[in-house]
Amino acid sequence: MDLHIILGPMKSGKTHELISHMAPLRYTDNAFGVFQSVRNVRDAQVSSRSGVELEAEKVDSLEEIAGRGLDVVGIDEFHMFSPDEARWVDQMLQQGTRVVISTLDTDYQGKLFDSVSALLQLGPRNVSFKRAVCEECREPHAVYSQIFTNGDPLLEGMPPVIPDDGTFTYKPL
Repeated sequence: MDLHIILGPMKSGKTHELISHMAPLRYTDNAFGVFQSVRNVRDAQVSSRSGVELEAEKVDSLEEIAGRGLDVVGIDEFHMFSPDEARWVDQMLQQGTRVVISTLDTDYQGKLFDSVSALLQLGPRNVSFKRAVCEECREPHAVYSQIFTNGDPLLEGMPPVIPDDGTFTYKPL
């Protein structure tokens, strides 16, 4: 099983690392694809805050790609998928597909996402944890993504998918 999971808070370079794994595959004979949930309305492609981008396909479920026979699959923002989607990752791994996933690890309350827990139960070969620069102390030790509304930390009542319409602001802390 060749599963690599890239975890960390927002603005920590997770997507940049995913792109660095996937972009060179354009120059190989490997069949590959990069995917993200249709719930991610921020980007039409996988896009790092550092400015690098890679074409991606939006899917409702990973079931849509599990039978495609790809050699390598990249998945961005896995936390936007339900925990049940890990079964499709497992199926791809059982078929010999290498899977690279980048995702937030914890929600706005600092709790591990159920979908990430389900991935970790698959026994990944490699888990990377990225840290971001804390927007309060400006040190590179942030491990949490805090969500704010009207300048106040949101502590409860978060919708399942955070709209990227200016309703909320985000800070790595």
